Amino acid sequence: MLLKMQNKSELSLKRELSATHLALNAINLTVGAGIFVLPAAVALNLGAAGFIAYILCGALVVLIMLCFAELGSKITRSGGAYAYVETAFGPLAGFLINTLFWFGFAALADAAVINAMTDMLAKWYPALKLSNNRILFFIIVFGLLAWVNIRGVKKGSNFAIAATVLKLTPLLLMILVGFFSISPQHLTINSWPSINNLGETALMLFFAFMGTETALNVSGEIKNPQITIPKGILMGITGILIIYILIQFVAQGVLGNDLSQFQDAPLAAVASRLIGPVGGTIILITAVVSMFGLLSGDILATPRILYAASKDKLLPAFLSRIHPTYATPYWSIIVYSSVGFIFASSGSFKQLAIFASSSVLIIYLAVILSMIRLRTKKGYHETGSFKVPGGLIIPLLAIITICWFLSHITVMEIIGLLVFFVLLTMFYFIYKLIRRQTNPIT
Repeated sequence: MLLKMQNKSELSLKRELSATHLALNAINLTVGAGIFVLPAAVALNLGAAGFIAYILCGALVVLIMLCFAELGSKITRSGGAYAYVETAFGPLAGFLINTLFWFGFAALADAAVINAMTDMLAKWYPALKLSNNRILFFIIVFGLLAWVNIRGVKKGSNFAIAATVLKLTPLLLMILVGFFSISPQHLTINSWPSINNLGETALMLFFAFMGTETALNVSGEIKNPQITIPKGILMGITGILIIYILIQFVAQGVLGNDLSQFQDAPLAAVASRLIGPVGGTIILITAVVSMFGLLSGDILATPRILYAASKDKLLPAFLSRIHPTYATPYWSIIVYSSVGFIFASSGSFKQLAIFASSSVLIIYLAVILSMIRLRTKKGYHETGSFKVPGGLIIPLLAIITICWFLSHITVMEIIGLLVFFVLLTMFYFIYKLIRRQTNPIT
């Protein structure tokens, strides 16, 4: 059945996802591996004042996500950031952002996550330290998640939601139990952090909030998107911020100054202090489930931007084929999962992870500039769709923030990004020329 195809014009994506689906998927895509190490890093820099960095970082992310929410309520086709940029600045800009998103950010992030997950599992199953066994494990995970998501967006979303519930439940229980073991003196702020120290910590935390925008890649499958997208995104961001702050309070309140000593697994140390060694084991298992859930959610969402670019004739046509039974972009899912597997197997993802962080900042900047540009076009504002309040105040504040983050990029990273964009631009025009020669009518 997988190979039987109908005319793609007869098939379309189904709008089945609610605001709850969107919010939980956003939480799943954001609350990944980082939360299991962040509390120790924050405590090392800021001590008991660490919660301030969470609030600051959360506020900055809200600025960016408000812009995503406005665009998502008006541009409701699949593709997320790509769809917004392509609509505002044309196919070349859209193609660059599309490729930067799925190739320069998402696929590399997935490779890093599955390697971290495998390293954690190797503590219980040392055989996973062997190269051949790791590759086999990668094939099984990427293959399983691709199969689940090919069988339907709702199945894929429900699968991701199930993983979200499984990973959040132990964390929420740890928060609940931990509240009764907090020592007030551990939360006493003896000295307030400097602006520079607070800024550096907030910069680190910013990357822990990335992932919410990926949930919008399935915009073409969201019910009543004009209302659902803003509601779901804001619900997701609020949930993420509350979870992060509560975890930091409990971790700091239970361990105090000792928290900074557990850089590898601070939450496992908190759980061990609360209920003994079994608590640490539960949190480590939760970390594995968390990473698996993040991978699941990303393989649901990111292939939609390949699908969207193919529909716009910026990528080969087979990537926009819809499965005749499950109504999913199955070739995009297969290709994206395969690229993630290749990166994961290469072992070179660690250096490229820095490049991925820079990539997402450029994507954010391009999206906000797209919102500003589209506001000047006729027909952009529609009755009942979401609009960021305050005119240009919020997008301009977001731009200033992003530029400040980008100012920390090294010269080598800048050169790498420039080379990447030059090569992509060359590919774009070469591919366009080939298409004209093979399909002169189009």
